[in-house]
Amino acid sequence: MTITVEIPEGLLDHVVRAGQDPARAALEAIALEGYRSDRLSAADVRELLGFETLMEVDGFLKEHGVFLNYTMEDLEHDCAVARQVADRARTESRGDLPGERRAG
Repeated sequence: MTITVEIPEGLLDHVVRAGQDPARAALEAIALEGYRSDRLSAADVRELLGFETLMEVDGFLKEHGVFLNYTMEDLEHDCAVARQVADRARTESRGDLPGERRAG
């Protein structure tokens, strides 16, 4: 979809940084506001701005004083996954594979 926006010449310097493409500036502003208001996810921002990774999205958001929405539930989930991975790594390093018995 194409959207045309008219900005008075006298205000252009106030809303677009020198050397920045005005269309890109508008798109970034839409992405930032959409993310801040929880209308867009980080994946949506990635798609909208053409970033290849979520790390690029994180960098973009940080540049603009916006941080990834990371809840206590997200932290608890990540900790649980980290524990599972650590337990599996310990088991595999001892040679104990699930469903197998060690000779001895």
